[in-house]
Amino acid sequence: MADLFEAEREQRRLQAQPLAARMRPRTLDEVVGQEALVAPGAAFRTVVESGRPPSMILWGPPGTGKTTLARLIATTTEGFFEQLSAVSAGIKDVREVLARARERLGEGLGRTVLFLDEIHRFTKAQQDGL
Repeated sequence: MADLFEAEREQRRLQAQPLAARMRPRTLDEVVGQEALVAPGAAFRTVVESGRPPSMILWGPPGTGKTTLARLIATTTEGFFEQLSAVSAGIKDVREVLARARERLGEGLGRTVLFLDEIHRFTKAQQDGL
């Protein structure tokens, strides 16, 4: 059971987030400007709502919603979201995320969405290790 002050703590946590984080869409219905992807019946939305989306590459300039879509995939599929940047992460970090994902899946806690940002920054050897 939640304690008496949980709602207040959550409200303070949300207020401390940057505006962009507070305004980020929380459902596929809140996404604006990507109707071809997220409209009811669209292929992307249908795949995500199936609960078992495949591996995919989201490509585009900064600020177009790639991270948001990845987060929404995790939310819609009731999965966990893990984010790494290839600029600062290595294969060891990816393997640690995969180990946690396997553990969660084995415990019946759900699937994991790994968003590996800037993957083109990995060296060929790092990419081959994936």
